[in-house]
Amino acid sequence: MIKKNYIEIVFLITLGAVSSLSLPPYNYLIINFFTFSAFFIFLFKKSKIIQSKKYFFFYGWLFGFGYFLSNLYWISISLTFDQNFKFLIPITIILIPSFLGIFYGLATFCFLISKPKKVVSSFFVFSLFLGIFEFLRGSILTGFPWNLIAYSFVNHLEILSITSLIGTYGFNLFCISLFASPAIFIMRETKKDIGVCVIFLILPILFYLYGSSYKEIFNSSDVTKYDYKVRAIGSNIGLDRFYSNIDPVSVLNELIDISDPRKDHKTIFIWPEGILPDVSQDELVKFKWLFEEAFSENHLFFIGLNNQKIVKEKINYFNSLSIYDHNLEILNYYNKINLVPFGEFLPFETILKKFGLSVITNNYQSFSSGNDRKIIEITVNDFSLTILPLICYEIIYSGKIFKNPGFDLIVNISEDGWFGRSIGPKQHFAHSIFRAVESGKYLLRSANNGIAAIVNPVGVVEQKVEYGKSGYIDFKEAKKIQPTFFSKYGNKIFIILILLYIFIIFSFNRLKNE
Repeated sequence: MIKKNYIEIVFLITLGAVSSLSLPPYNYLIINFFTFSAFFIFLFKKSKIIQSKKYFFFYGWLFGFGYFLSNLYWISISLTFDQNFKFLIPITIILIPSFLGIFYGLATFCFLISKPKKVVSSFFVFSLFLGIFEFLRGSILTGFPWNLIAYSFVNHLEILSITSLIGTYGFNLFCISLFASPAIFIMRETKKDIGVCVIFLILPILFYLYGSSYKEIFNSSDVTKYDYKVRAIGSNIGLDRFYSNIDPVSVLNELIDISDPRKDHKTIFIWPEGILPDVSQDELVKFKWLFEEAFSENHLFFIGLNNQKIVKEKINYFNSLSIYDHNLEILNYYNKINLVPFGEFLPFETILKKFGLSVITNNYQSFSSGNDRKIIEITVNDFSLTILPLICYEIIYSGKIFKNPGFDLIVNISEDGWFGRSIGPKQHFAHSIFRAVESGKYLLRSANNGIAAIVNPVGVVEQKVEYGKSGYIDFKEAKKIQPTFFSKYGNKIFIILILLYIFIIFSFNRLKNE
């Protein structure tokens, strides 16, 4: 019995770990048809003989643990930059997958208590609960919707286009069903059961046809040419600037050199997140002399800096995207709302500080969260542009960011150096492609130690600065399409799909009982 349990543990962890190979940067999508089908078959057969409900939670947790262990190990790299945090590396490698695996465990537990009997209805119950708990993973507390299985389609843009209608969570629900559908064929109870498998295998073809048509409409739409450029910078400036007294002038000179400004060319420059950690939003003016040498009234700047505000005799720090004119006067700014736990804020800070813990990525107290994700309109010096600002981690959220689709493009700034030369920055960039398609907007990304890129509304990466390289990309023209269905209604569509699945489940149960 003990040997059997051991084999099951290894089997489930392996299934989860192998599934992660379908995600960027590997993209072996076909793997999921084997792993998810095997996972469903295992659960279905176990549901017929299981004695204890707690085992079913454990089964899902093991799969989730293997999945997240293999695709999120790189988070621990952020702990290597400060000697005080290195002792946490083994704990982090195990703790994060252990916590995230709980969502898979709860999904399989709910699967059992739903008392599945027939293959097809059980199949929909399996997909439904996994889809719901993946949504909850991205929503409760601060949410961490990293690496939904839907991201395995990042290289299949025509199929991915369906997210413009149903969003990433809706697409993720479909993906779970799609990948588990071969199990219906294997375990079919009647010939009619095969029809469900066939339908899910046909749906990607329909999505592809929709995406191809959508792409054709976009490619044939009118082009709007701007009389200025939006230049996004990709840099590789070391993270030692966070921990040593590096002269900000040297960093600024490197950024200016990469930016390659021309005083007679109207340009908006986008620089990465947190590029000058020891210079606050109001202090940048100290370097006005440096900007005067390189720039002119034809230039504006988007810069990731820290912002400070005194509230009740206490300094609150914000991770901000600040917009300056050529005189370094602040035109507007946005304070980041979705902060990284332990990176930008310390959960339960009062308690954990007593144990010597602090935030990892800066020398301050925890950052404070901004109040509102506002759209920023720029109308100065003949510039006319409306942007949705997203700082780093915020790009991973689906639905929450599109409260108002009335913007021209998404601007995403990021510092990806905390994760070294790992797969993390590449996974991060993959999320950007999904946000562009969901919103039907261009996305401009400026990253330090990551990937800077222009992604168009159908998910095509039109230009990029390769990972590990320095340079810039210019946004000078755009094709416009109507606001997407998803950008108007957000995750309400996911709720409708949940209700559809519930209806199907009850319908199949009734048919089987007749």
